[in-house]
Amino acid sequence: MTDISAHVRAILVAIGEDPDRPGLKKTPERLSSAMQFLTRGYQQSAARVIGDALFEESHNNMVLVRDIEFYSLCEHHMLPFFGKAHVAYIPNGRIVGLSKMARVVDVFARRLQVQERMTDEVADALEAELHPRGVGVVIEASHLCMMMRGVEKQNSRTITSAMRGSFLDDNRTREEFLRLVHATR
Repeated sequence: MTDISAHVRAILVAIGEDPDRPGLKKTPERLSSAMQFLTRGYQQSAARVIGDALFEESHNNMVLVRDIEFYSLCEHHMLPFFGKAHVAYIPNGRIVGLSKMARVVDVFARRLQVQERMTDEVADALEAELHPRGVGVVIEASHLCMMMRGVEKQNSRTITSAMRGSFLDDNRTREEFLRLVHATR
């Protein structure tokens, strides 16, 4: 039994459950495996997931990957929050493989998180790895810690943004990014 499993077993006892009943007998091991999967971002880095997927290219207009689904765990209650990330950059002599932008989101989503920090981490990582003219990140999420406990507001969404370089300094770039993010299909 892993250390996590032993603690899950103790939690089950503490809440008044019988960890040896049939439905719970393997729950400590299942939760241990699930937590390792859900927090695998700790073993990853943006630099490693991008790897050699950087390509010399003279393209100098915005590149946006919109509606990147993600799942994370709130560090305050360890309950899920989930939603979509919209990530853009303006190249500065090189582009990155499009799937790598989604992978960078997952590196930071698969950790105990707060949405505000995650948004900044994605922007900072892309800025550090790509050295673009600018980076924009908008994350929209629903938080189960608000939906199923506490205030219990099921239809609320939290939206955070991080702008770097030209997305911060140039209003036209920022407006184009936000217009594309919120465009209807």
